[in-house]
Amino acid sequence: MVFSLEIKQGELVCLLGPSGCGKTTLLRCIAGLETQDHGSIFNYDNNISHLPPQARDYGILFQSYALFPNLTVQQNIAYGLAGQPRNVIKNRVNEMLELVGLQDRKKKYPGELSGGQQQRVALARALAPAPSLLLLDEPMSALDAQVREHLCVELRNLQQSLNITTLMVTHNQDEAMLMADRIAVMNNGKVEQYGSSEEIYNHPQTPFVAEFCRKR
Repeated sequence: MVFSLEIKQGELVCLLGPSGCGKTTLLRCIAGLETQDHGSIFNYDNNISHLPPQARDYGILFQSYALFPNLTVQQNIAYGLAGQPRNVIKNRVNEMLELVGLQDRKKKYPGELSGGQQQRVALARALAPAPSLLLLDEPMSALDAQVREHLCVELRNLQQSLNITTLMVTHNQDEAMLMADRIAVMNNGKVEQYGSSEEIYNHPQTPFVAEFCRKR
């Protein structure tokens, strides 16, 4: 993959494309879970290309949510805060519970929650350490259509209220068009077009973008 992609502070950018186009690989490289062959990754002016994942200052929400089944909601959210004073952890967990509306579920285990509630717990855990970047890997794919549409709006509103820079991977055109400030349409390891949803839909620059984004 060879391209340049810049994300502004507070933007939500979607990597949109079919399976195998490279969008998840790109996200994993940014997260430090895979290593790029060439090129550099910057967080502001800091070159993070060779830093380990724990030193990259991001929160990540995996497709599977990756919650710990043996930990309660509040324990899952507190996981990334280990090492901080107990009162700081307690206050931050309470802030996150209020943020995602799960105060009354804090002592429940993941298996006792709905899919939408599990997603909120995973999101709260990702946000708890106050990262400068939020990475979302197909966060809606496991949800049914009605819940997915509601949570798209909820997640977008939350992202805007926190003004947190966010990169989301999706293959769903509707999700990207609804949520993103800008969309990077990917195909075969390259970005075919990068722009707003209006630009992507109304002014596709390649036949692939026109077809994939349903512009006829």
